[in-house]
Amino acid sequence: MALAYYFDVHIPRAIKNGLLLKGIDVLTSQDDDTSLLSDFEILKRATEKNRVMVSFDDDLLSIAANLISKGDKFGGLIYAHPMRITIGKCVKDLELIALSLLPDEMKNQIIFLPLKSDV
Repeated sequence: MALAYYFDVHIPRAIKNGLLLKGIDVLTSQDDDTSLLSDFEILKRATEKNRVMVSFDDDLLSIAANLISKGDKFGGLIYAHPMRITIGKCVKDLELIALSLLPDEMKNQIIFLPLKSDV
């Protein structure tokens, strides 16, 4: 079973659309009416829905790291800095992760994108 993603408000719609075309399950914070919640609450919501959070937001890195250090559980986080990845590379890497890992393998994990430099 492929991973299901939960995108925060900072992820461009083009990434969502690219993944949907490839059959990857994506739910955005906007589609779930949670865009006004705090980052912690959005990560909690993604976990409740058994989805991996995808974000360009540095604050979510701190929240996830804090949860890991305290031994608290969350569904996983995939982080990319928007100036260090293209939309196409983000779609490609997220598709690879979704098709390669199971939800239990992502729990309490942080993955940084891009997976590999194209250089």
